[in-house]
Amino acid sequence: QVQLVESGGGLVQPGGSLRLSCAASGSTFSSYHMSWYRQAPGKERELVARITASGRTTNYVDSVKGRFTISKDNAKNTVYLQMNNLKPEDTAVYYCRAVHSTWIYWGQGIQVTVSS
Repeated sequence: QVQLVESGGGLVQPGGSLRLSCAASGSTFSSYHMSWYRQAPGKERELVARITASGRTTNYVDSVKGRFTISKDNAKNTVYLQMNNLKPEDTAVYYCRAVHSTWIYWGQGIQVTVSS
């Protein structure tokens, strides 16, 4: 069983920055493909960014390209989402997800609110 714990969310003004962290339990983090999803009120959960187990390949939804960066530190069992130039439409609950073999694990989610 893998546990994922997100941190770093909160309230930020438009144009500001936040860095989300997702710490994973277990000793095989280097073999996990990681991703960040978000869900805004009344909307479906959407994929924001993903990174392969090695960290060499990343993908982003078009709406965050050039503003968000996903990274993975296998030594710290942690994946990050650096979010810059935040917009009100980025307001959502952000979830961390890990995929290992046929197993999928989710974090509990963390609120990000972008508002003046």
